[in-house]
Amino acid sequence: MSEKATENQQAGKPAAIDYHWHLAQSETEVDFTELEFALMRCFEGFGRWQSECLGSVCDLAAQGPENALLHIIRMNERPKTIKDLARLTNRDDVPNIQYSLRKLIGAGLVLREGSGRSGVTYRVTEEGRRVTDDFGALRRRLLIEAIEALPGFADRLGEATRTLNLLSGIYEEVARTAATHRRS
Repeated sequence: MSEKATENQQAGKPAAIDYHWHLAQSETEVDFTELEFALMRCFEGFGRWQSECLGSVCDLAAQGPENALLHIIRMNERPKTIKDLARLTNRDDVPNIQYSLRKLIGAGLVLREGSGRSGVTYRVTEEGRRVTDDFGALRRRLLIEAIEALPGFADRLGEATRTLNLLSGIYEEVARTAATHRRS
């Protein structure tokens, strides 16, 4: 039982929920573990949202990664290389990116252009442009309107973005450190 829970019991207050466990022993660990679980739930919800929204505007049964790649390929209306896509999504799993690209190409949403190792780029087709436009319109109507209806939420988005970007860098750094301590 945590010190806080013990104090509450001694003071005759209802016992607080004890969030301590092997990943969360200090109050900082409890808070950070709660954030990590919220981040995981948000990521999964985001993936479901993307799949459902895309499924509402086309017949492609795609997961979040394919949807993200489709929109990133269209971003700024210029073709992207696999290196661009990996960097923009903070991914290093090139074979999985290639698999997603094959799905998008097969669905007629993306076109592969060029040849060789460094000369290949990907761009959206006219159908890909229509799908991403329809996705954007549905996103505005459902998601953005819901966010705009929450008082003060728009102001919190900037801070959340800065926090997540900072955490992304911290996770990258500690992942490099952890890699130097791997067991054989």
